Amino acid sequence: MWSKGLPANLGLKYGKHEIAVPVVLAPMAGITNTAYRRLCREYGGGLFVSEMVTSRALVERTEESMRLIGHHESEEIRSVQLYGVDPKIIAEAVTMLVAENRADHIDLNFGCPVPKVTKKGGGAALPWKRDLFSAIVNAAVQAAGDTPVTVKMRKGIDSEHLTYLDAGKAARDAGVAAIALHGRTASDYYSGTADWQAIATLRESLPDVQVLGNGDIWSAQDAVNMMEQTGVDGIVVGRGCLGRPWLFADLEQAIRAYLAGDKNPAITQVMPSLGEVADGFYRHAELLVEFFEEEGRACRDIRKHVAWYFKGYPVGGEFRAKLAQVMSLDHMREILSELDRSSPYPGDEAEGPRGRLGSVKACSLPENWLDSRELSGSHKLILQQAELSVSGG
Repeated sequence: MWSKGLPANLGLKYGKHEIAVPVVLAPMAGITNTAYRRLCREYGGGLFVSEMVTSRALVERTEESMRLIGHHESEEIRSVQLYGVDPKIIAEAVTMLVAENRADHIDLNFGCPVPKVTKKGGGAALPWKRDLFSAIVNAAVQAAGDTPVTVKMRKGIDSEHLTYLDAGKAARDAGVAAIALHGRTASDYYSGTADWQAIATLRESLPDVQVLGNGDIWSAQDAVNMMEQTGVDGIVVGRGCLGRPWLFADLEQAIRAYLAGDKNPAITQVMPSLGEVADGFYRHAELLVEFFEEEGRACRDIRKHVAWYFKGYPVGGEFRAKLAQVMSLDHMREILSELDRSSPYPGDEAEGPRGRLGSVKACSLPENWLDSRELSGSHKLILQQAELSVSGG
């Protein structure tokens, strides 16, 4: 059992739940479904959060929203991330999750930088409206009762419109269990380098609540460096684990050593051969078949992971193209059998950034959104369109 071997006070505490390895899998739309969460847990410990689901879709019990909040019986802490812009609807969604025993932890998303979300005033744009942000978090915490609520957010809209300190204090005052900060603004999207100094500033400003850091955790060494430089209670990893579920083994080993007092722990990195990568990829597909209950859909879904898993490995474009058209598990086994399983880990070529990058750009916002920190009547009408989809990725 991964949670044994460390004093509980060195990990995270979310209500009655103790997370001995303070590593959180960031919610990623289309990625962190039950299958991928299970796969990551097979390699290392931590807290594994669901894909983001909109509160309105959940209250309406749409088929897709109910699927997104599903958990496997092996998931000891069932974490659900909610996105919403209406305190009343958020409260109804949280009440449903708690009353029907569908979640042990609820995370609120205030960090999504996707234009289709921010242009309606949601995601990373929402904390600019202080009254609305506070109302949503308070409504969620009150509805949750003993179920812990956490908040994930960005620094703000852009460098001229930062919100993280005000929002962090408001979330703490509302009674959240933890606050996670991605060290980028919405305008930064996923470009450049995450601002760890902002994470350190938030940590220093909020000594009475758990603070987690997110951004540019590509390796276990990065995780240790962030904890040492910022003083956070834990780290959140997103794009760094795409196609690398074994990163959680590296993170567990390094952070266990760090929390035990070794401030410069030796990092024992998993360096899989091509055959081991193929096995991980196939295992992921198997779990997706179980999750979707449809082999064809699972094989279509795994296609977006091909480039991440085989990054840096000498497999060639023809092989990647074949996997990108895989139709069944039998078909997948046939394609994977072509590989030289003994091909070693390629080193730096398999490391570093993966997933979405983008560039700095103006954040899409409702008209006149920045004119006031308080919510106006016209913006309330715009926000009503912010939850039209089930998930916000």
